[in-house]
Amino acid sequence: MTGRVFRLHSTLELPLEDLEEYLEDPDLPDQIDEVTLTRRNNTLIINAEASDESLSKYTPTAQLKASVTETRVYEEEPPRAGGPSWGDEEEEEIPSELVEFACFKGDRETVLQNTAVQYGMFEVLKEIAKLSEKGTLTAISEHDGELEATRIVEGEQRPATVEVVENPQNSAGKNGVDWRDNEFIDE
Repeated sequence: MTGRVFRLHSTLELPLEDLEEYLEDPDLPDQIDEVTLTRRNNTLIINAEASDESLSKYTPTAQLKASVTETRVYEEEPPRAGGPSWGDEEEEEIPSELVEFACFKGDRETVLQNTAVQYGMFEVLKEIAKLSEKGTLTAISEHDGELEATRIVEGEQRPATVEVVENPQNSAGKNGVDWRDNEFIDE
């Protein structure tokens, strides 16, 4: 399996617990034997171990990088501040818990690093995106000589296309002012 990722943008967030559960027994592409999750303070790194024996042990394989944030999750919507208060009633505390979220946010170099087995790790990221509760993954990749567009929004695969423009400079000038050949500007 061959492939490359040309563009990628991610705003994915999912509970860290869900990510760890998925990584216990993930469905991995053929080019990856296993993945390992490492946490350093508030940074998560998911490393790929390539199944290709010809790769040197010193070749850095692709990795996914995420940050960890804590968010208070309420069982029901909390009341808005500044609302009417009727007398000296005690406010009922809404049950909540502090949940750690894995946040895959940024462009290709921030989220998907290194090139060896890059496409395989992109496949893993797509599976993680399908588990996410919040955020979007958009990408342009190449697989077996074909360009692919990917768009996953809040865990749901959405239609996406790649538009190839022959000469983008020509289309930009149609709607704007050509400042180089403008008779009203003195040289």
